[in-house]
Amino acid sequence: MIIRKTTPADLPAIMKIYKEARQTMAESGNPNQWTDGHPRQEIIEKDIEVGHSYVCENNNRVVAVFYFDTTPDPTYIKIDGAWKNNDTYGVVHRIARATNDDSKGAGAFCLNWCFQQIANVRIDTHKDNAPMLKLLKNLGYEYCGIIWLDNGDERLAFQKISPHV
Repeated sequence: MIIRKTTPADLPAIMKIYKEARQTMAESGNPNQWTDGHPRQEIIEKDIEVGHSYVCENNNRVVAVFYFDTTPDPTYIKIDGAWKNNDTYGVVHRIARATNDDSKGAGAFCLNWCFQQIANVRIDTHKDNAPMLKLLKNLGYEYCGIIWLDNGDERLAFQKISPHV
């Protein structure tokens, strides 16, 4: 697997992955995250434009997509709980993988890549997103508290830091 910046040519594959992710979430007991077609194509186009959208390829096929940035995230300013530190961090949003066999392990691969870029990563997810909660636990992310999105929805916030940070 490889990680690379997303290009506009990747949009059809990415939007298919997000459609599959919405369906998978609903089927696994998480029908309230990414409703109404979220994330919409306009958001992904903006992510590409500002250089924060990445894809994971396996066998020359896009198998996962995510947003990654190392500038402070406004939704992480207020937390009911506490972050592990206040150092510069990377943030991951909108991570999703395809449902085909080529995508097995892609979520972990993407998150590990992010951690290689900066050994202090924050991420949030819906309380009903059992597969993501399991992945975060398996990769050593620690629960820090609850944050709120711009629309008021709450999310569980996690952080992973290197012991050397």
